[in-house]
Amino acid sequence: MSGRRHIDATERRARLAAGQRLAPAARARSAEEVAASLVALHGTDPSTVYLAVGARLADPSQTVADVQRALYEDRTLVRMHGMRHTVFVFPTALTAVVHASTGIEVAARERASFVKFLEAGSEHDAAWLADVEAGTLAVLAARGEATAAELAAAEPRLRTQLLYAPGKKYEAWQAISTRVLRVLGMEGRVVRGRPRGSWTSSQFRWALAPAHPELPVAEAKSELLRHWLGACGPATEADLKWWTGWKVTDVRRALKAVEAVEVELDEGAGYVLPEHVEPVAADAEPWAALLPGLDPSAMGWQQRDWYLPPELRAPLFDGAGNIGPTVWWDGRIAGGWAQGADGEVRWRLLADVGREGAAAVEERVATLQGWLGDARVTPRFRTPLEKELARG
Repeated sequence: MSGRRHIDATERRARLAAGQRLAPAARARSAEEVAASLVALHGTDPSTVYLAVGARLADPSQTVADVQRALYEDRTLVRMHGMRHTVFVFPTALTAVVHASTGIEVAARERASFVKFLEAGSEHDAAWLADVEAGTLAVLAARGEATAAELAAAEPRLRTQLLYAPGKKYEAWQAISTRVLRVLGMEGRVVRGRPRGSWTSSQFRWALAPAHPELPVAEAKSELLRHWLGACGPATEADLKWWTGWKVTDVRRALKAVEAVEVELDEGAGYVLPEHVEPVAADAEPWAALLPGLDPSAMGWQQRDWYLPPELRAPLFDGAGNIGPTVWWDGRIAGGWAQGADGEVRWRLLADVGREGAAAVEERVATLQGWLGDARVTPRFRTPLEKELARG
């Protein structure tokens, strides 16, 4: 006996239901409440942000207006690069923590790589690039928001062409604007603003990043881990290393800094914050949910057997490890869903959920169908079951 408290899969699913705002009694009143409960919403696919929030709101009919208000009017949420080089939507209050804990090191590598590529492929150097960036930031300061094309019209040096993948079959000349904005984004100097078109559009304008203090890196790492472990714990060391993208030594140092308590999971050792050691009872009311591709609850842990039956992985994931839209019943993934070209939400259960579960899923399908209206959602990363269901 290790003496550590054992948290089994049933209790972990109960914690997920309440902490991730999926149980009916735990649903949120605003996009900000959802983001705070999840720490980060996957932002690579624009629709994921809205669908993830809508699945957790008490009144999902207001999803689009609520998310747009938070992102583009109140600026209480911000879309920026974060863990594992990925774009997320974070509470604005966390931007300094995310930047210092995950952005600085990655941005330094990205800049060094870009400068090396620039100097090898043109007569330009780091000083020239810095001047182009200053011009780009000046345009954004004057305009508030602008697309990459609008920025290039005002700062013509962004149109400078470089040959990408020379010698490959897919080599191509491309303007440096995309790479410049990527570097600036990873350095926390620009963020994605309001998109062109609807909420499903990926053609974003750019804006200056909100001002934030520069935090010590170690302090920021422990703070990010404290937020995530508070929202998503318990988790294994492997989960934390995967989610943050840090070295294992950084994870261990942060766990020590937040005084994380070691517990016993079915997979082995796990960690919770000191205030979360006590048992959590399962909700008496089972719940259903339709979550989008890349949803934080589906992608939040590296080790997923406690909520994802291994036999369901093949139809629900693409070849790169991205999960598609999922159907949940009482804490487990039980199937998938998709939207057809005609707008119909179609779903399929891959596990037995009984009549009660099927009826609850049908109710959530009707709710989603209602607030989607005329919108059409196609995941950026398509999976076998999603593609099959979308075809009808």
